[in-house]
Amino acid sequence: MRGDMHVRCGGRAGETDREQSRHRAPARPTIVGTRSGSAIVTLVERTTRYVMLGHLPGRHTAEEVRDVLIPLIATLPEHLRGSLTWDQGCEMAAHKQFTVATGVPVYFCDPHSPWQRGSNENTNGLLRQYFPKGTDLSIHSAADLEHVAQQLNGRPRKTLGWRTPAERLRDLLATT
Repeated sequence: MRGDMHVRCGGRAGETDREQSRHRAPARPTIVGTRSGSAIVTLVERTTRYVMLGHLPGRHTAEEVRDVLIPLIATLPEHLRGSLTWDQGCEMAAHKQFTVATGVPVYFCDPHSPWQRGSNENTNGLLRQYFPKGTDLSIHSAADLEHVAQQLNGRPRKTLGWRTPAERLRDLLATT
């Protein structure tokens, strides 16, 4: 991607480091099936680690990823849709249309900087327990993915003081 085509995570004008790290939902269809024939889009709400999964049973073109992400991110309350952090993958080439449709800006990580979306990297590692590398992901339905997301959201996390993402999201929504 070139010049005005994207904004890097490292340089968000007018935001402090703390503001940059709050309420971002990093995403990337890094869970890819055999021969890249299918994929799962992962959204992770940064504050609560709440996981949402999008089903891409076929190819994962930029348009297909956009069309899965738009309704998926719409399930989050508006105040939790601050921005979306993506890696340098071409599957988010339709980011401008995504932003127009949702009002959610898309930021891109610097190349070879997975720590800029650490919550997502960790979540993708957890997902590999359910979907090992080499798995044909097209055999899993959207309902299967929802079941896995519910299991992950009900799993206590050390980073959350041994609370679950579902509990943290519930508490966050109750206070805002």
